[in-house]
Amino acid sequence: MNIKKTDEQYIAHTYKRFDLAIVKGKGCLCYDENGREYIDMTSGIGVNAFGYADPVWAQAVADQAKTLQHTSNLYYTAPCAELAQILCTRTGMDKVFFSNSGAEANECAVKVARKYAASHKGADYYNIITLNKSFHGRTLTTLAATGQEHFHHDFLPLTEGFLYADANDTEGLQRLVAENKVAGILIETVQGEGGVNTLDADFVKAVDRICKENDLVFMIDEVQTGNGRTGKLYSYMHFGVQPDVVSTAKGLAAGLPMGATLMSEKVSSVLGYGDHGSTFGGNPVCAAAAVSVLDRMDDAFLAQVAAKGQYVKERIEEAGFTVSGMGLMIGITTKKPVAEVLAACMANGVLCLSAKEKLRLLPPLNIPQEQLEKAVDVIIDAL
Repeated sequence: MNIKKTDEQYIAHTYKRFDLAIVKGKGCLCYDENGREYIDMTSGIGVNAFGYADPVWAQAVADQAKTLQHTSNLYYTAPCAELAQILCTRTGMDKVFFSNSGAEANECAVKVARKYAASHKGADYYNIITLNKSFHGRTLTTLAATGQEHFHHDFLPLTEGFLYADANDTEGLQRLVAENKVAGILIETVQGEGGVNTLDADFVKAVDRICKENDLVFMIDEVQTGNGRTGKLYSYMHFGVQPDVVSTAKGLAAGLPMGATLMSEKVSSVLGYGDHGSTFGGNPVCAAAAVSVLDRMDDAFLAQVAAKGQYVKERIEEAGFTVSGMGLMIGITTKKPVAEVLAACMANGVLCLSAKEKLRLLPPLNIPQEQLEKAVDVIIDAL
């Protein structure tokens, strides 16, 4: 089969693909249809936490697929229960709702915030504040939550009830809360699609304080930052805050579709029977994959994620370029068009991403140091 020609003929043209067909991978390496090797610094946009075909992950998936691949949420399953226990134990949260993607996890967060506010303050307290340059998904509601107007074009009207503040502008945020009937505030601690912009620690703490003072639901979108990506299990752990809701996906099941919305005791009983649901949410195979991932993300593993991120940051800064982000979620400000840098990296066997005008790196969290160093050499040459 001619992969590219068949794709062009039968798949909707919603993706501007690179001229590359990946046919297999192992660890941080992948191979095209001609057998050429690449170091993958993208991990499927932060999904393949342990790279390609990780043997522990693959065994967990295979074993579960041969045992019980799906029931429905009308019945109990062990992988779903075990995963929920791990997530709650390691975060201090109280309950979990499982879905299939980051957008769905964020939709659930919005529903939790609005129902909590409706029952405590009244149905007119439905507004959700997010940040300009944020990205929360591509459903109509999560597009509305996304603070980037160009994503909204052609899909109006979007879901109503979203307001936007500037990142790190505490006074502006307080003004929005004072002047509107607000249910909650949703932020990313590092804005991934918005340009790998890390929020100021003081601002994150101010959001936490404002939510407490006004009985708002404090939500943190950990879709890209979560599951070890920043050197902590979840990025909010760097900031000394405890949100009411955490949404996550991407690296959670390390290659299988799974989203999760974690709820604190404050909001854990908001959703009752019939308030929300998902046919595939908590699927046993996806849950078994996620258990195999989280079981290996201990303190020692997370420390090496942070150390590798620091290594990349220091090498790139020594070469004269500005670096943003946390851990192995890295943005690099280029001095020439980022498309040229991406092309040069790919031509020399390294796959990278962009985020706005920046080069973005999201390598597998367990990338060997030797391969990381080789990739950074290529990236610096391309820069």
